[in-house]
Amino acid sequence: MSDENEIQNMPVETDVEHKGSEQITDDMTSEQSIPTESKEDMDYSQDSNNLEKMILSTGIRVGTPVKTKYMIPFIVRANPEGLYILDISKTLSRIDVAAKFIGRSNIARVAVTSAREYGKTPVEKFCEFTGATGIFGRFMPGTFTNPSLPRYMEPEIVIVTDPQADQQAVMEATRAGVPVIAISNSDNVTSKVDLIIPANNRGRKALATVYWLLAREVLKKQGTIKSDSDMKVSIDDFETKLVEELP
Repeated sequence: MSDENEIQNMPVETDVEHKGSEQITDDMTSEQSIPTESKEDMDYSQDSNNLEKMILSTGIRVGTPVKTKYMIPFIVRANPEGLYILDISKTLSRIDVAAKFIGRSNIARVAVTSAREYGKTPVEKFCEFTGATGIFGRFMPGTFTNPSLPRYMEPEIVIVTDPQADQQAVMEATRAGVPVIAISNSDNVTSKVDLIIPANNRGRKALATVYWLLAREVLKKQGTIKSDSDMKVSIDDFETKLVEELP
């Protein structure tokens, strides 16, 4: 792990969003100001607790042995194996904020990409159910910045599976002034990310879970489904299958 010393010697931790979309900030502010004493909020809290229990087994909150200053606010502890554990409540909260932001956009101009193999099926399924635009295969330099390319596009939002593996997409979105939503692990540098979704972005089940949750919330914001129970596809449907698992 050649970058570990460099990462750990970074300056004192600062806030996680570098440029911050006003819309994203408004969503996060309104989320924090919701009253907590109403019956609706208590029901939501109970549903959230049940949801947390369901998804914890996927490894969604299990990070790496390395942490960056950017991800410290999302880490609750280290487990006995030395892996940093991410705060699942913040994961769910950020997914909700991201869904609100995406729900206000032209979904066809939401670009989603994953250089990680285990993220490709989740991205494909997310785009299939929400109408977002997936970028599959190698991300071609200039996709967001060079109008002469045949696959050039002008996204309103860019979603990446890993800000390090998808750094070309993040860099070009930043240059174009496009907000970036990134699934980020404990060791990610997120200085060019506008909205962090803290989660394990290496595991098959974890990535399937994040994109499934995000798809469900986006569909609710779009009005395509009315409640959680209306989501008829499972996390397993979003999961990349290993060769030996294929029929």
